[in-house]
Amino acid sequence: MKNLLLIASLLCSVPLMAQTKVVKKTATKSNNFGITYSLPKTSLVVNVEVTKVTCEAGPYYRYAEKYLGVKDAVTEDKVYYELGKVNLINKGLPDPDNTYIVEFKSGTVAPYAYLTEDGLLCAINGEYTPEETTTDTDSRSQGSSSGLPSVSVFSEELLMAGSTAREAEVAARQIYRIRESRMNILTGEADNLPPDGEAMKLVIQQLEEQEKALTSLFTGNLVKETTYYDVNIIPYDNLEREVLFRFSNRLGILPADDLGGVPVYMNLKATDRAPAMDPKEAEKKERSLKGIVYNVPGKAAIEILMNKNTLYKGEAQVVQFGTKEGLAPIMFDDKRAPVKVFFYPETGAIKQIIQ
Repeated sequence: MKNLLLIASLLCSVPLMAQTKVVKKTATKSNNFGITYSLPKTSLVVNVEVTKVTCEAGPYYRYAEKYLGVKDAVTEDKVYYELGKVNLINKGLPDPDNTYIVEFKSGTVAPYAYLTEDGLLCAINGEYTPEETTTDTDSRSQGSSSGLPSVSVFSEELLMAGSTAREAEVAARQIYRIRESRMNILTGEADNLPPDGEAMKLVIQQLEEQEKALTSLFTGNLVKETTYYDVNIIPYDNLEREVLFRFSNRLGILPADDLGGVPVYMNLKATDRAPAMDPKEAEKKERSLKGIVYNVPGKAAIEILMNKNTLYKGEAQVVQFGTKEGLAPIMFDDKRAPVKVFFYPETGAIKQIIQ
């Protein structure tokens, strides 16, 4: 089974906005009225969200339920990883074995084409504006929380408590006093109310920060960092339980050959595939292609699993399962109404023809 599997590095946890860069090429006398372009082959990019969770226990975690009624306080310092969303992106890579030069007649209006920077065809005789894409922007925001509080929130009584049990009792009383003060301000029952709305907002914010800091002494803290991991795979045939990578709750994402994690598999099955041709038939068809050669992709059903749980299920167009066809150059000979053709650069398929 011929497959190329490439594991890429971790990506930083910021929104990724991607826009295909294109360049305009014009068929003129200087280039013999020819335009060179490449057809793509399909590369499937599996994008995985991974969250690193760092747990930090508070010094009073043993008293969290007794004084605050909190039953799920962090009880030990530890680090673990969570596997999040898994997405699939269909990306076109220039195929060096399918590069073409199309020549137009010198007497016609000079056609022009838009190509990506790496030579994939986007449009002929039509203005092309690449679509801006984003990969799950909302989920790419990094979640985190601050560490345990500094000594600035500790009262004199707390600092002089003398034992952990006594400190926890004093800290709990301080939390309840802060809550009572905030409630009195909000209900207008405080002896010295802030003079205006902005001042009240500032006081309430300071009280909430103090409460949060003291509460973390009991509940502890969770700090979350989200990163993204890409696996690129170029399919040439069906895949059955192909190991993309491995995942460990203790170590995070691991390479496919690292047995320290649970394997994450891909199953890929062609659902729409061009009939197979012997070498002579394929060569004959290749010679018969004239003008603008484009792809007619096939399709594949894809499933990504871990521990029998489906992480992703969907369908993708796969150029390698399809065939190629051609648009005759004569289509572009009409000076009065030149034909406009738009393509999907990631697959090389025709998107729209305007006459």
